[in-house]
Amino acid sequence: MQLPSALRFSIIMAMDWEEIIPIITALLFTVGLPIALLARRKRGPKPAQDFLLHLQGIGVKARALEEGDEPDAIQPKRSWGEKLDTLAKIEGSNIDYVAITSTSSQYGTNLYINYLVRETGAPGRPDRKKTKMVRRKSPPIWGKVVDIEWKGDPHLSQRLNFDYSLKYKLLNEGLPTLKGDIQIIPEHKAGHTKIKTNFELPSPELFQCLDIIAKHVKSWT
Repeated sequence: MQLPSALRFSIIMAMDWEEIIPIITALLFTVGLPIALLARRKRGPKPAQDFLLHLQGIGVKARALEEGDEPDAIQPKRSWGEKLDTLAKIEGSNIDYVAITSTSSQYGTNLYINYLVRETGAPGRPDRKKTKMVRRKSPPIWGKVVDIEWKGDPHLSQRLNFDYSLKYKLLNEGLPTLKGDIQIIPEHKAGHTKIKTNFELPSPELFQCLDIIAKHVKSWT
């Protein structure tokens, strides 16, 4: 037998709201979370201003460069799909410029920091090779980083490996705040070398380590 409309309404109103509210909350979460993530992905990160303010906050003399403010040759070479987000001039450091680049995909946006060191000699030397920092862990896979080694260009790798002060600073002060790797990539035609890391705001200690690496790069060039 079908209940009268008024009686059905009374039964619904008498239901335990403590049971209804969790259901509504779950539905809103299921629908709203993908929408929020999609909106965040479309907006994309805007790291340039925060990054410059952070550098200035740790005592680095940095200022943003506008288009046409400096020669195009200082801009880092970018891979396919990579976008230049910002370019900054650094003063009083072995690092001459900092460029933030990004690559976007359906899974999100990856950001990188390129610390640029201009060549002091004649540009276009093809003999220099890419160099990378390798972490040594104990135990090997999930253990603590106990040592680092530079591999790649024989001359630059030797200079960096023999700088025990730099190694100590990296192991004890720099690397604990750095999640990714450090790569040193010569860009012959552009007349500079870039020291590339994943995007993260560097601690004062990490920036000092990068400045020391840049000093070795200047001697290398």
